[in-house]
Amino acid sequence: MTDGSGSTGIVREIGVNTWVWTSPLTTQHLGDLADRARRFGFGLLELPVENPDDWDPATAAEVLAGYGMGARIVGAMGPGRDLIDPLYRADTQDYLRHCVDVALAVGSPTVAGPFTAATGRVWRMDAGERSRVVETLREALRPVADYAAERGVTLAVEPLNRYETSIINTVDQALEALDPLLDRGIGLALDSYHLNIEERPPAAAIRAAGDHCKVVQVCGNDRGPVGGDHTDWDAFFDALDDIAYAGPLTVESFTADNDTIAVAASIWRPLAPSQDELARASAEFLTDHQRRRASGADGDSGKGGDSVADGAFGTDGDSADWAAKRTAKEQQ
Repeated sequence: MTDGSGSTGIVREIGVNTWVWTSPLTTQHLGDLADRARRFGFGLLELPVENPDDWDPATAAEVLAGYGMGARIVGAMGPGRDLIDPLYRADTQDYLRHCVDVALAVGSPTVAGPFTAATGRVWRMDAGERSRVVETLREALRPVADYAAERGVTLAVEPLNRYETSIINTVDQALEALDPLLDRGIGLALDSYHLNIEERPPAAAIRAAGDHCKVVQVCGNDRGPVGGDHTDWDAFFDALDDIAYAGPLTVESFTADNDTIAVAASIWRPLAPSQDELARASAEFLTDHQRRRASGADGDSGKGGDSVADGAFGTDGDSADWAAKRTAKEQQ
């Protein structure tokens, strides 16, 4: 998208999920994480609600206001949360209503997450069973969507890759399954990691989502830093511009230091020299890339492989060594 002057693209606020550093988030973590994120250039924190009592929304709102930062809320569909299984459905609906209340408390217009079945629960379905599951999902989401809509909040349902769910893997599946509820308290959350696995190509899927896209999460194709990966970020941003998405871009990755989250997200190795470096490099790439696009600057900064050479991993000894090792490995 261009404005006739050679400039391209909307400059969006950037945020980072606290899962980059810790899980579960607690009230005592809020100040330190807000300070780190602000220093790296992020304007908001994405706050996971893993358990209702992990952190205090009023305190979070106060802390973030002190740093001049905003908030976005994400839910977690761990064991015991499932809108398909009748054993867990009512409790899961109550949990999602709680997430909406938290969003109101911290000023988040959205609650994002894979609000279908428990993450990691996968099984084969024929067409008949899929149809029944989709109808069950619609009916389970409807009262929660109404609750959210009445409060001006959107539940942004996230398609996950095939290894994490059997229900909604692609944008097309999400649009079909959620059609009766879209714009009635329900939208879509798109994550570049899952798009990279399931969509051919991701940019077309973003365009298909259109104005139903309410949340965008980003990371490298390996769940590492944004930039320095094989993602075609120019194509990604072009698609976001074409649908006029002006919301924030939030970096979602995970720490391997927590056993539970490392297993759930399949984080078996370090994805950057440190979690701080993962966040800092992502903020640098997103800021610089959006600046270049807005100014109409030439160059191939949108090609993932060029970003390490452009300094996406910084210039300190550890980061330079990490980048050199990656480059040598790729050339073998």
